[in-house]
Amino acid sequence: MRAMPWNWTCLLSHLLMVGMGSSTLLTRQPAPLSQKQRSFVTFRGESAEGFNHLVVDERTGHIYLGAVNRIYKLSSDLKVLVTHETGPDEDNPKCYPPRIVQTCNEPLTTTNNVNKMLLIDYKENRLIACGSLYQGICKLLRLEDLFKLGEPYHKKEHYLSGVNESGSVFGVIVSYSNLDDKLFIATAVDGKPEYFPTISSRKLTKNSEADGMFAYVFHDEFVASMIKIPSDTFTIIPDFDIYYVYGFSSGNFVYFLTLQPEMVSPPGSTTKEQVYTSKLVRLCKEDTAFNSYVEVPIGCERSGVEYRLLQAAYLSKAGAMLGRTLGVHPDDDLLFTVFSKGQKRKMKSLDESALCIFILKQINDRIKERLQSCYRGEGTLDLAWLKVKDIPCSSALLTIDDNFCGLDMNAPLGVSDMVRGVPVFTEDRDRMTSVIAYVYKNHSLAFVGTKSGKLKKMSGTSLCPTFELQMGSQSHRATVTLEVLFSNCSSH
Repeated sequence: MRAMPWNWTCLLSHLLMVGMGSSTLLTRQPAPLSQKQRSFVTFRGESAEGFNHLVVDERTGHIYLGAVNRIYKLSSDLKVLVTHETGPDEDNPKCYPPRIVQTCNEPLTTTNNVNKMLLIDYKENRLIACGSLYQGICKLLRLEDLFKLGEPYHKKEHYLSGVNESGSVFGVIVSYSNLDDKLFIATAVDGKPEYFPTISSRKLTKNSEADGMFAYVFHDEFVASMIKIPSDTFTIIPDFDIYYVYGFSSGNFVYFLTLQPEMVSPPGSTTKEQVYTSKLVRLCKEDTAFNSYVEVPIGCERSGVEYRLLQAAYLSKAGAMLGRTLGVHPDDDLLFTVFSKGQKRKMKSLDESALCIFILKQINDRIKERLQSCYRGEGTLDLAWLKVKDIPCSSALLTIDDNFCGLDMNAPLGVSDMVRGVPVFTEDRDRMTSVIAYVYKNHSLAFVGTKSGKLKKMSGTSLCPTFELQMGSQSHRATVTLEVLFSNCSSH
């Protein structure tokens, strides 16, 4: 990452906002880290609105903040440059299509617009801001002044998600030099799989008002660039859904990290109980039929304690120092992840949590091994939620390399064996809820936010208590207290 003065804005303000949930306070640190006394600039939103998502323009340092009923553009020192209102408006979540398309017989009430996805489309210099109103339609806003360039809403492809909770949607843009970009969308469906695919790839047209904006990359009578949750799945797990925690692209693939419910039989028991499993989902960027869909369970273990409930994740490079410890190249991709203890709770996770590191290449190697064994005819597709019943793998003579993108057989595919991350820090009382990382002077640094609103700095493979920032998570107070702690790695 380039050493620019706004990097700390990106790291600290993003982490603090995410770690505190729908906080109305944004904080950044303008002073050098070497000072013992640090001052902080704060930004408070209007009234009691909540903040939902934040992105930083890598070219200018400007901050775009997705809030309830508003989108903010802030300077790097948190001064408001532009505001764009997105709500509230008359709506009812049962109105499908939404009332702006056809008359709805359901009672309408004044409804807030919760920002559910915020992405910068660098190629076209626009912001993609999707909300909870009208089944999840999106606005395309000019980066310079948040002028509305387009707001497609007249086709079913324009309704991305009917879930009103913030954080229920993740998007990854795949950019091309001479073609229209793609937008991979992953969302919880909230029991409405007939309306919303859980994962899909969409067109990002150059013209923000084009009829084909958000259309599926490919769609015919039999195949489309999407995966829907089958209705049969809900007969087995009535409240089944896939909860998307993080998304990113690397190499030829797009990845999403998820939490999924499944039914398992405890040891010695004949009855099944519902647990949650964290899984990584991988798709080829160029796969229009989604034959490359593979998912693999991930988790972490330390001192005999299992950490299986994914809370947050962030992709970064290894850096020279941590890369040497892990035996990887400094430019290799690492996944910094936060898990809470156990598998049985999703909404009320236990306070015990762990920061774990995954080497992305090792996950890809495990996926390649699974693909090779399945194409030798070994085992089943092992994707219970999608196939409901076990379907045997089919044998085929072909070479499967690192970039294999699947065929119209043996797909989609599940990996049964869990890939375990490297635990680097555990917290027993104040659950870690967010993480961000980057490389600075060959050192890999990670910052984690906690349930109580604290910010902790990690360095290498151990906790570096260089500083700890406390923010009031309940009161959302406008002042912060900084306690500086010293250790051997404080100079990092």
